[in-house]
Amino acid sequence: MSRVGSLGAALAGALLLTACSGDPEPVHQAVPKPEVAVTEYDASKEPSAAVLALVPAAATTLEVTDFDQLRLVLGFSTLGEATPPPERERFWQRVPRTAALSEGLLRPVDQRLRNQFGISQDDVAWEAAWSADGADRGWVLAFHDDVPMAAIRRAVEAGVGPLAGAVVDDDRHLVTSAAPPAAADSWGADPALVALTGAEAVSTYVERGCTPFDTVFGAGMEEQLAAAPAAALHGLDELDAWSVALGTELVTVQLGEGRSDAFDRVRLADVMPPTDPEFGLVMSRGVADPSTGRLGYVLADPPAAARLTRERHLPFTVCPS
Repeated sequence: MSRVGSLGAALAGALLLTACSGDPEPVHQAVPKPEVAVTEYDASKEPSAAVLALVPAAATTLEVTDFDQLRLVLGFSTLGEATPPPERERFWQRVPRTAALSEGLLRPVDQRLRNQFGISQDDVAWEAAWSADGADRGWVLAFHDDVPMAAIRRAVEAGVGPLAGAVVDDDRHLVTSAAPPAAADSWGADPALVALTGAEAVSTYVERGCTPFDTVFGAGMEEQLAAAPAAALHGLDELDAWSVALGTELVTVQLGEGRSDAFDRVRLADVMPPTDPEFGLVMSRGVADPSTGRLGYVLADPPAAARLTRERHLPFTVCPS
């Protein structure tokens, strides 16, 4: 099992931010200076950073689920092929109660993979999926170093489930839905996207562009806004890209450096129509740091947070009116 560490330490800086402009100066977390570009896949990086070199430039959204991190925080860090089936099943029964954005791409064909090829979803360290404007979805599975890639290749050749037509990279222990892009044609070549990733988390979601009001709050709701909420919406700055790192107790949002509207965006949930499920009951005690463009929340309901993120019902991502 690889890349285990302290999730709390990675995300705790979210609670060291100020909640409004009248509070004391923000206390900044000491974080490494982000790389300008990710030119090649590096398995030692956190999944949300490592995957960037594999995501085509045309993609608009990215979802990453770190199964190694899930095993660690749920107390199944030694889970493997020798683990008794009842214990493996207990792990997968608990996954839906976390902030995982995926419950395992290979889970629907797990038993066939075990019976015929001696591999399974439990061999996946992390997985990621991306889309371009909601279509043209692609994905990558990162397998543990001790997994026999020859067995995976046989499963691909047999066309098992989503593995049909996939591309196997034996050296890097990766399987991708299509051939990876050249470095210059990947998300890794965009410094703005690189700066939004790399935090240790159960799941990470990244999107280019803001979210339309109707998507966040429901069709027709903008026309019903009172004067004060409408003014708050008009006062927002443009949002080119953002990320959400979902942990076990905390959520860290990154909007990019120098966000003069950071406090306004963290307050939007209080003045806008309710989301479904209600945002404030899922992510609470929002705080903001305009200089780094980071927002932080306490994670009150992990599975609901994953749902809000997947369905893009996040008030702080809304487009200016």
